[in-house]
This record gives sequence, structure tokens and C-alpha cells, in this order.
Amino acid sequence: MSGNIPPVAVAVAAGTPAERLRTLLVAADSVTLLTPTHRAELTGRHRVGPDGRLRVEVPADSGAAHELTREGDLPAVVHVTDLAPVPMPDRVRARATLTGWLTVEGLRGRRPDLVAALHVATAGITDTGGTAPIDPDAFATARPDPLAPAEAELLRRLDADTPTVEQLTGLVPARLRQDGGRIHLLRLDRAGIVLRVQSAAGPHDVRLPFARPLRDPDQLGARIDALLGRPPRRVSRAGR
Repeated sequence: MSGNIPPVAVAVAAGTPAERLRTLLVAADSVTLLTPTHRAELTGRHRVGPDGRLRVEVPADSGAAHELTREGDLPAVVHVTDLAPVPMPDRVRARATLTGWLTVEGLRGRRPDLVAALHVATAGITDTGGTAPIDPDAFATARPDPLAPAEAELLRRLDADTPTVEQLTGLVPARLRQDGGRIHLLRLDRAGIVLRVQSAAGPHDVRLPFARPLRDPDQLGARIDALLGRPPRRVSRAGR
């Protein structure tokens, strides 16, 4: 996995950079905390609260926790990586970095873990929308994409639907399909589906936009039908 973010071939990433970072943090595949003297892998131990502040749960027996307990607060860097949930040669979808001051808030769990909040000073994201800085206030007030919590499972299910995937890949511009490169499902969000085209000229990401943005995952089937020009699905009712 090279870790390079391919250029956009058609359209752009959905949402503002702050919204994309909030979406990235919902189900990030890698979250790494760096303090002045320690490193901690915190995947699954992070969340963004209602106040828009990133909180991490640092294992109590880690060097980072001991350092935090001793100092009370520390300068810190958080690196975040997002990977596609389906197999492909290069699964990296986005990377982000946040810096600031980490402050101890308390303990959580039976172990217990040390809970600390990051007071963000700088943030930035690199994805198919390019590389962009993010204002800390914009990060705090942004909201993640409504599909983010369910996106990985939805994408896996869609990837298993071979006829639908073939129809979707047929919507990729011919100039990107003409050399017979492999095409993979990369992302689902409220604005559409993103495909990654692996061609001889290198990888490119292509967005297939929905006619209208999604408000929740239940609307995905209807949006895909409309995108492919298929008739709306009938929903059967009990007793009919």
C-alpha cells in the first residue's frame, strides 16, 4: 500500500474540509497519538463530543498516560488514516493531522483508561479534494456525513452486488476505461459514490453524483436506482 492519494478525475470530494475531517474521525482505521516522548495507537479509542472536541482514551499502562498524569497537559499531534473497506491495490482514502494541547479530563472503564481532550491548534486533511488546512472553530462546529457510521458495511454489501457494480463502472468516462484498468468502489457519502480507477496512467478517483443528497442510509437504494436509470423498488408490506 503506497499511501498516495490519487488525483480526482471527475468532480470533487463532498463537504467542506472540516466536514470531511469529522467524517474521517467517525470510523478511522488508524489513529496515532504523539506526545513529546511517547507514541500511542488509539484506533477505536477516540470520539468527537457534542462540544466538537476530540477526546482520546489513553491506555493507563502506556508511557503516554504516565506522561500525561505527571504533566497534566502536553503538546500533542494526532495522525489519522482512512482506508477503503473493500480490497484494492491502494486502500488509502484520506490522511489528516491535528495538533494542539492534550488535557487530562479523568478516567474511564474498568482498567481504567485516561481520558484526555485535544484543544486543537491546527488541523489539515489530504484526500481526493486535495490538501486543505482546517480552522479549529470550523472543525468544532462541522458535522460528519450522515452515512459515515454505516458506510463501511454499506460499501461491502454494494461491492458484493456484482451486476450493480458492473452498471456503476459503466458510468465511468470511457477515456478512463479504455485501457482495461480495474475499477473499485472507494467511498459512499451523502453526495454520491466514488470509484477508484486503476489504469496504466495511474490511479484516479471518479465521483458518480446522486441527483439529491442523502439524509440517511435508508435512501441509498433509491439513489442508486435513480443513478442507474432503474425503476424505483417496490417495498412490500406485511399482509399484502
